[in-house]
Amino acid sequence: MAAHVIVLANRTAATPEVIQALVHRGEKGPIHATLVMPAAGPGSVARAECKSRLDAALDAWRAAGIERCEGFVCDPVPLEALAEVWDPLRHDEVIVATLPGQSSKWVRGDLPHAVARYTGVSVTHVVAHDPDVVPEVTPAPVHERAPLGPLTVLAWGGKRA
Repeated sequence: MAAHVIVLANRTAATPEVIQALVHRGEKGPIHATLVMPAAGPGSVARAECKSRLDAALDAWRAAGIERCEGFVCDPVPLEALAEVWDPLRHDEVIVATLPGQSSKWVRGDLPHAVARYTGVSVTHVVAHDPDVVPEVTPAPVHERAPLGPLTVLAWGGKRA
């Protein structure tokens, strides 16, 4: 029987970190993954925007081998979104995917612990990088001299008599 795993994610739903967490969980036994994606805000426009991101995430999951998956766009408040889908008789565990550090509202609000208190099941916190932010890569600085090697220190000071 497959374990039912809820993934609570928004912008991070299709990131390699989340997909790797699902693949790793699938190595323990078959899973059925449900993506719960809080809408970006109230209204149908925000829900439509999230729906396209949700569909893209589910396609990425399937491409990675997670065949049994579904998703729902829910309330903009993450814990309320989870409450819309959560069924203690059906779901076995939760994965909460956030952005790194204090850049994440979900981390600042201690969402992973709130989800654990609400559900009473195992919660895995996955930290994923924002796919909308491209890291700035700078070239390595050009050195005037070769860097010191471990034996260069022995040559300091010349020969002693």
